[in-house]
Amino acid sequence: MAPEGALVRAPESPASARTLIELDGVEKVYRNGKLEYAALRRIDLSISTGEMVAIVGPSGSGKSTIINMVTGIDRPTAGTVTVGGERIDQMSEEQLASWRGENVGIVFQFFQLLPTLTALENAVLPLDFSHRGSKHERFERAARNLELVGLGDKLDHLPSELSGGEQQRVAIARSLACDPKLIVGDEPTGNLDTHTAAEMFEVLAELNAEGKTVLYVTHDLSLAERAHRVVTIRDGLVAGG
Repeated sequence: MAPEGALVRAPESPASARTLIELDGVEKVYRNGKLEYAALRRIDLSISTGEMVAIVGPSGSGKSTIINMVTGIDRPTAGTVTVGGERIDQMSEEQLASWRGENVGIVFQFFQLLPTLTALENAVLPLDFSHRGSKHERFERAARNLELVGLGDKLDHLPSELSGGEQQRVAIARSLACDPKLIVGDEPTGNLDTHTAAEMFEVLAELNAEGKTVLYVTHDLSLAERAHRVVTIRDGLVAGG
Protein backbone atom coordinates (compact mmCIF):
# COMPACT_ATOMS: atom_id res chain seq x y z
CA MET A 1 0.00 0.00 0.00
CA ALA A 2 1.29 3.46 -0.89
CA PRO A 3 2.33 5.75 1.99
CA GLU A 4 -0.27 8.26 3.15
CA GLY A 5 -0.47 11.28 0.90
CA ALA A 6 1.36 9.58 -1.98
CA LEU A 7 -0.07 10.12 -5.43
CA VAL A 8 -0.84 6.84 -7.16
CA ARG A 9 -1.58 7.31 -10.82
CA ALA A 10 -3.41 4.75 -12.90
CA PRO A 11 -1.17 3.20 -15.56
CA GLU A 12 -1.67 4.05 -19.18
CA SER A 13 -4.49 2.07 -20.73
CA PRO A 14 -3.17 -0.76 -22.91
CA ALA A 15 -3.65 0.21 -26.53
CA SER A 16 -4.34 -3.33 -27.75
CA ALA A 17 -6.15 -4.82 -24.74
CA ARG A 18 -9.12 -7.01 -25.50
CA THR A 19 -12.62 -5.76 -24.81
CA LEU A 20 -14.01 -6.78 -21.44
CA ILE A 21 -17.28 -4.82 -21.40
CA GLU A 22 -19.45 -4.14 -24.43
CA LEU A 23 -22.78 -2.29 -24.34
CA ASP A 24 -24.39 -2.26 -27.78
CA GLY A 25 -27.48 -0.16 -28.38
CA VAL A 26 -28.51 -0.41 -24.74
CA GLU A 27 -31.77 1.23 -23.77
CA LYS A 28 -33.46 1.22 -20.38
CA VAL A 29 -37.02 2.43 -19.93
CA TYR A 30 -38.62 2.49 -16.49
CA ARG A 31 -42.41 2.33 -16.43
CA ASN A 32 -44.81 3.41 -13.71
CA GLY A 33 -48.35 2.86 -14.90
CA LYS A 34 -48.75 4.98 -18.03
CA LEU A 35 -45.62 6.98 -17.32
CA GLU A 36 -42.30 6.09 -18.96
CA TYR A 37 -38.82 7.35 -18.23
CA ALA A 38 -35.94 6.59 -20.60
CA ALA A 39 -32.86 6.27 -18.37
CA LEU A 40 -30.58 5.10 -21.22
CA ARG A 41 -31.01 5.83 -24.93
CA ARG A 42 -29.08 3.50 -27.25
CA ILE A 43 -25.81 3.48 -25.33
CA ASP A 44 -22.74 2.09 -27.10
CA LEU A 45 -19.77 1.65 -24.78
CA SER A 46 -16.63 -0.52 -24.84
CA ILE A 47 -14.18 -0.95 -21.98
CA SER A 48 -10.95 -2.89 -22.37
CA THR A 49 -9.41 -5.32 -19.92
CA GLY A 50 -7.12 -3.44 -17.54
CA GLU A 51 -8.68 -0.03 -18.08
CA MET A 52 -9.72 2.33 -15.31
CA VAL A 53 -12.80 4.21 -16.50
CA ALA A 54 -14.72 6.95 -14.70
CA ILE A 55 -18.36 7.71 -15.51
CA VAL A 56 -19.50 11.26 -14.83
CA GLY A 57 -22.60 13.33 -15.50
CA PRO A 58 -25.43 15.21 -13.81
CA SER A 59 -27.73 13.52 -11.30
CA GLY A 60 -30.33 11.45 -13.11
CA SER A 61 -28.28 11.24 -16.30
CA GLY A 62 -28.08 7.42 -16.28
CA LYS A 63 -24.67 6.81 -14.68
CA SER A 64 -25.83 4.32 -12.06
CA THR A 65 -28.08 2.63 -14.60
CA ILE A 66 -25.00 1.83 -16.70
CA ILE A 67 -23.35 0.33 -13.62
CA ASN A 68 -26.48 -1.75 -13.02
CA MET A 69 -26.33 -3.00 -16.62
CA VAL A 70 -22.67 -3.99 -16.37
CA THR A 71 -23.16 -5.85 -13.08
CA GLY A 72 -26.41 -7.54 -14.09
CA ILE A 73 -28.31 -5.86 -11.26
CA ASP A 74 -30.74 -4.58 -13.89
CA ARG A 75 -31.56 -5.62 -17.45
CA PRO A 76 -31.75 -3.53 -20.62
CA THR A 77 -35.08 -2.85 -22.28
CA ALA A 78 -33.25 -3.18 -25.61
CA GLY A 79 -29.69 -3.83 -26.75
CA THR A 80 -27.04 -6.26 -25.52
CA VAL A 81 -24.65 -6.34 -22.57
CA THR A 82 -21.55 -8.51 -22.92
CA VAL A 83 -18.96 -8.87 -20.17
CA GLY A 84 -15.96 -11.15 -20.55
CA GLY A 85 -17.47 -12.62 -23.71
CA GLU A 86 -20.73 -13.58 -21.98
CA ARG A 87 -24.15 -12.11 -22.79
CA ILE A 88 -25.25 -11.33 -19.26
CA ASP A 89 -28.52 -9.77 -20.46
CA GLN A 90 -29.60 -13.30 -21.48
CA MET A 91 -28.78 -14.97 -18.15
CA SER A 92 -31.37 -16.14 -15.64
CA GLU A 93 -31.35 -14.55 -12.18
CA GLU A 94 -29.66 -17.66 -10.78
CA GLN A 95 -27.01 -17.59 -13.50
CA LEU A 96 -26.45 -13.87 -12.92
CA ALA A 97 -25.97 -14.34 -9.18
CA SER A 98 -23.36 -17.03 -9.82
CA TRP A 99 -21.65 -15.02 -12.57
CA ARG A 100 -21.56 -11.87 -10.45
CA GLY A 101 -20.04 -13.74 -7.51
CA GLU A 102 -17.25 -15.08 -9.72
CA ASN A 103 -16.48 -12.05 -11.86
CA VAL A 104 -17.49 -8.73 -10.30
CA GLY A 105 -16.62 -6.91 -7.09
CA ILE A 106 -19.03 -4.08 -6.26
CA VAL A 107 -18.26 -1.17 -3.94
CA PHE A 108 -21.20 1.04 -2.94
CA GLN A 109 -21.32 4.58 -1.57
CA PHE A 110 -22.79 3.56 1.78
CA PHE A 111 -20.44 0.65 2.64
CA GLN A 112 -23.31 -1.81 3.39
CA LEU A 113 -21.42 -3.64 6.11
CA LEU A 114 -23.29 -5.82 8.59
CA PRO A 115 -22.98 -3.93 11.89
CA THR A 116 -22.82 -7.00 14.15
CA LEU A 117 -19.95 -8.61 12.20
CA THR A 118 -16.26 -7.77 12.48
CA ALA A 119 -14.24 -6.45 9.57
CA LEU A 120 -12.94 -9.98 8.94
CA GLU A 121 -16.41 -11.52 9.09
CA ASN A 122 -17.77 -8.91 6.66
CA ALA A 123 -14.86 -9.47 4.27
CA VAL A 124 -15.37 -13.24 4.26
CA LEU A 125 -19.12 -13.17 3.49
CA PRO A 126 -18.88 -13.60 -0.33
CA LEU A 127 -16.59 -16.60 0.17
CA ASP A 128 -19.05 -18.13 2.62
CA PHE A 129 -21.91 -17.65 0.15
CA SER A 130 -19.91 -19.26 -2.66
CA HIS A 131 -18.62 -22.07 -0.37
CA ARG A 132 -15.08 -21.55 -1.62
CA GLY A 133 -12.48 -23.65 0.18
CA SER A 134 -12.51 -24.61 3.84
CA LYS A 135 -13.57 -22.19 6.56
CA HIS A 136 -9.92 -21.71 7.47
CA GLU A 137 -8.95 -20.96 3.85
CA ARG A 138 -11.81 -18.47 3.49
CA PHE A 139 -10.78 -16.54 6.57
CA GLU A 140 -7.14 -16.57 5.47
CA ARG A 141 -8.05 -15.06 2.11
CA ALA A 142 -10.30 -12.43 3.70
CA ALA A 143 -7.50 -11.52 6.13
CA ARG A 144 -5.07 -11.11 3.20
CA ASN A 145 -7.52 -8.81 1.43
CA LEU A 146 -7.90 -6.68 4.54
CA GLU A 147 -4.11 -6.54 4.81
CA LEU A 148 -4.02 -5.45 1.16
CA VAL A 149 -6.24 -2.44 1.89
CA GLY A 150 -4.30 -1.50 5.00
CA LEU A 151 -6.53 -2.97 7.72
CA GLY A 152 -4.50 -5.97 8.78
CA ASP A 153 -4.47 -4.68 12.35
CA LYS A 154 -8.25 -4.20 12.61
CA LEU A 155 -9.63 -7.60 11.66
CA ASP A 156 -11.67 -7.90 14.85
CA HIS A 157 -13.12 -4.38 14.80
CA LEU A 158 -16.86 -3.83 14.33
CA PRO A 159 -17.95 -1.24 11.70
CA SER A 160 -18.92 1.14 14.52
CA GLU A 161 -15.30 1.03 15.68
CA LEU A 162 -13.97 2.07 12.27
CA SER A 163 -13.86 5.44 10.50
CA GLY A 164 -15.81 5.99 7.30
CA GLY A 165 -12.66 5.48 5.24
CA GLU A 166 -11.84 2.28 7.09
CA GLN A 167 -15.36 0.97 6.55
CA GLN A 168 -15.00 1.61 2.83
CA ARG A 169 -11.69 -0.26 2.87
CA VAL A 170 -13.53 -3.23 4.40
CA ALA A 171 -16.08 -2.94 1.58
CA ILE A 172 -13.27 -3.00 -0.98
CA ALA A 173 -11.69 -6.03 0.71
CA ARG A 174 -15.08 -7.72 0.60
CA SER A 175 -15.38 -6.96 -3.12
CA LEU A 176 -12.02 -8.74 -3.66
CA ALA A 177 -13.13 -11.94 -1.92
CA CYS A 178 -13.52 -14.05 -5.04
CA ASP A 179 -10.63 -12.37 -6.91
CA PRO A 180 -12.89 -10.74 -9.55
CA LYS A 181 -11.53 -9.45 -12.84
CA LEU A 182 -13.76 -6.36 -12.62
CA ILE A 183 -14.17 -3.87 -9.74
CA VAL A 184 -17.20 -1.59 -10.03
CA GLY A 185 -17.84 1.41 -7.79
CA ASP A 186 -21.08 3.39 -7.62
CA GLU A 187 -19.96 6.66 -6.02
CA PRO A 188 -17.49 4.70 -3.85
CA THR A 189 -16.03 7.91 -2.41
CA GLY A 190 -19.29 9.89 -2.29
CA ASN A 191 -19.76 9.43 1.45
CA LEU A 192 -16.18 10.38 2.35
CA ASP A 193 -14.34 13.63 2.93
CA THR A 194 -11.91 14.84 0.26
CA HIS A 195 -8.77 13.49 1.94
CA THR A 196 -10.28 10.06 2.66
CA ALA A 197 -11.76 9.91 -0.85
CA ALA A 198 -8.28 10.44 -2.30
CA GLU A 199 -6.97 7.58 -0.13
CA MET A 200 -9.76 5.32 -1.42
CA PHE A 201 -8.85 6.18 -4.97
CA GLU A 202 -5.27 5.13 -4.28
CA VAL A 203 -6.53 1.69 -3.23
CA LEU A 204 -8.54 1.36 -6.46
CA ALA A 205 -5.59 2.62 -8.53
CA GLU A 206 -3.28 0.03 -7.00
CA LEU A 207 -5.78 -2.74 -7.76
CA ASN A 208 -5.93 -1.48 -11.34
CA ALA A 209 -2.13 -1.40 -11.53
CA GLU A 210 -2.18 -5.07 -10.50
CA GLY A 211 -4.36 -5.89 -13.52
CA LYS A 212 -7.97 -5.47 -12.44
CA THR A 213 -10.38 -3.49 -14.58
CA VAL A 214 -11.95 -0.66 -12.58
CA LEU A 215 -15.16 1.13 -13.53
CA TYR A 216 -16.57 3.79 -11.24
CA VAL A 217 -19.19 6.52 -11.08
CA THR A 218 -18.14 9.75 -9.41
CA HIS A 219 -19.20 13.37 -9.00
CA ASP A 220 -15.61 14.29 -8.09
CA LEU A 221 -14.05 15.50 -11.34
CA SER A 222 -10.56 15.57 -9.81
CA LEU A 223 -10.82 11.82 -9.13
CA ALA A 224 -12.45 11.16 -12.50
CA GLU A 225 -9.56 12.82 -14.32
CA ARG A 226 -7.10 10.33 -12.83
CA ALA A 227 -8.75 7.46 -14.71
CA HIS A 228 -7.51 6.27 -18.10
CA ARG A 229 -10.73 7.52 -19.63
CA VAL A 230 -13.69 9.65 -18.56
CA VAL A 231 -17.10 8.80 -20.03
CA THR A 232 -19.66 11.59 -19.73
CA ILE A 233 -23.34 10.64 -19.61
CA ARG A 234 -26.03 13.22 -20.22
CA ASP A 235 -29.77 12.59 -20.63
CA GLY A 236 -29.17 8.87 -21.05
CA LEU A 237 -26.65 9.34 -23.85
CA VAL A 238 -22.86 9.14 -24.07
CA ALA A 239 -21.84 12.78 -24.44
CA GLY A 240 -18.10 12.18 -24.39
CA GLY A 241 -15.39 9.59 -23.80
